[in-house]
Amino acid sequence: MDAHDVPVRQERRGRTMLLTLDHPPVNVLSAPVLEALSAALGAAEADPECRVVVLASAAEKAFAAGADIREMRALDPAGARLHGSRGQALTRRIERLPLPVVAAVHGVCFGGGLEVVLACDFVVASEESSFGQPEINLGVMPGWGGTRRLPRRVGPARARRWILTGRAVPAREAEAAGLVDRVVPRAELLSASLALADELASKPPVALAAAKYALLNSLDPGVDDGLAYELELWARLFGTEGQREGMAAFLEKRAPAPLGRARWAEESAGFPWASRDRSRGGRKGIKAAEPPAG
Repeated sequence: MDAHDVPVRQERRGRTMLLTLDHPPVNVLSAPVLEALSAALGAAEADPECRVVVLASAAEKAFAAGADIREMRALDPAGARLHGSRGQALTRRIERLPLPVVAAVHGVCFGGGLEVVLACDFVVASEESSFGQPEINLGVMPGWGGTRRLPRRVGPARARRWILTGRAVPAREAEAAGLVDRVVPRAELLSASLALADELASKPPVALAAAKYALLNSLDPGVDDGLAYELELWARLFGTEGQREGMAAFLEKRAPAPLGRARWAEESAGFPWASRDRSRGGRKGIKAAEPPAG
């Protein structure tokens, strides 16, 4: 089997499991990559000698460039809901893993790649790395937990700016915002990440797991409801004019055409803001997505 038929490499480094994304050229997170990464995380959890996971990349210029747009372009809301649930399942698995997870990031870390990183416990980044949630440029929004976890990391004001503009954020700015724990030269990235893993591996494992779960509950006790709300809104965007044009433009390597609001009422059906118009003749029979309580 060719090495690139295995999109996630596994290597034990003492008490650390090093998981390396290896899906050239930029680690696009296709369905097979999501499946392979989930399986590798399961293997790390089942290994009685493993105490920490480090998630790294074999690509020269990217940690992960995001989800597979070719897979998503033609999805309808039902298909998008299924696809998005796979991404959310992976990020939730990372977040709930009873082992600390360290992300070692270099190059671009966009879209689904950033959502994977946001589910990790620590982020070490190289100086040339950049982060972003550019889904808005594709006519959609983050759907693998980005709207839930990014505000938790960087605060609501920054998260709003980053998500609504889709801009790329350089490593030092991401560090200042609290997204990245440490920025190092590219040549030191893996060694710095493994050193942090060694420090974590020296702690009592059950206490580490308990502290991780307690912190998660303290920071975001309603995470599951929030993820379900995000997924519902994300899925409903598929089939809208903005999604079709945004993803087509991305794949055709051109700027998307500017869009107006000619189909606003029709495409808004089922979204939270449309529920206000039901008594004024809005479409019936479609339940608008409701925000989670609290």
